[in-house]
Amino acid sequence: MNAVLEAENLKKYYTMSQSFFGRLLGSQKKYVKAVDEVDFQIPRKNAMAVVGESGCGKTTLGKVVMRLLDATGGKLIMEGKDVTEISGSGELKAYRRTTQMIFQDPFSSMDPRFTAFNTLEEPMDIHDIGGSYEERKKTIMDALEEVQLTPAEEFIDRYPHMLSGGQKQRVAIARALILNPDFIVADEPTSMLDVSVRAELLNLMKDLMNEEDLTYLYITHDISTSRFFSDSISVMYLGKFVEKGEVATVLDNPLHPYSQALLKAVPEPKPEMIEVIKELPIKGEVPDATNVPPGCRFHPRCPYSQDICEKEEPELREVEGREVACHFAGEVP
Repeated sequence: MNAVLEAENLKKYYTMSQSFFGRLLGSQKKYVKAVDEVDFQIPRKNAMAVVGESGCGKTTLGKVVMRLLDATGGKLIMEGKDVTEISGSGELKAYRRTTQMIFQDPFSSMDPRFTAFNTLEEPMDIHDIGGSYEERKKTIMDALEEVQLTPAEEFIDRYPHMLSGGQKQRVAIARALILNPDFIVADEPTSMLDVSVRAELLNLMKDLMNEEDLTYLYITHDISTSRFFSDSISVMYLGKFVEKGEVATVLDNPLHPYSQALLKAVPEPKPEMIEVIKELPIKGEVPDATNVPPGCRFHPRCPYSQDICEKEEPELREVEGREVACHFAGEVP
């Protein structure tokens, strides 16, 4: 498989601060295990969706991939090169030119003092792209046309407050594309937008995947959009993947109870199916990440939990064409 990005046992832990008396008594340090031993591969011109509830570690994973955060352990391999430990402005600058991010909130990811021209010129300035003003302006106009802000002349001098939410996010996508990256981390790029605009932007991103040979890590809590946009899907819970595989395989027949609960929370557009689909009785909220439950970390909320779930943490294993971390995968209803 021609993988653009690979992660091997990737971890990101945060050390919790201790009180004065805690340090004095030598109490054990506590960690927030935001990303905990994650493995994946994303082939070229593919999109891998990462789904899960808020606080499960999706955005942290995206920032580690972008090298905005340093990994605590494991490896991150881009195009066959280990980029986990690269340092220095030169290496990181080169890496970030080929790996870009589309942030969740277009209202805060753009400088209100910058026009669309300034917003798109800034990364070109940082990476010394384009010589004269005329060259840069043509590149910027082409980028705006590519994200369907046409005619570009009407948008190039607009400030963020003069753009709608969808137009802002199109400028953000153009900013990510202007350096001709190979890989994009899309962190819930449509969650702040109206439903009608979401479909337009996802179609745009999918078209650009084919036209520009792009590869995506698509982070979302909206499991319904992952079916349309992604080739594979990884379900994340408390920093770990609990089920992953091809998107149709996982979503048509989820085997992990958490995946089932996420899917059954999606509204059913067919009224006749309302009585057929029953809500899975998931209990409570996501546990505190500083105090991860022993054994299977999902067992306090799982309706099928048994004694072994409280004692042994299940490893990802192959079941019915996907990988599942559950002692009873394929056996639960």
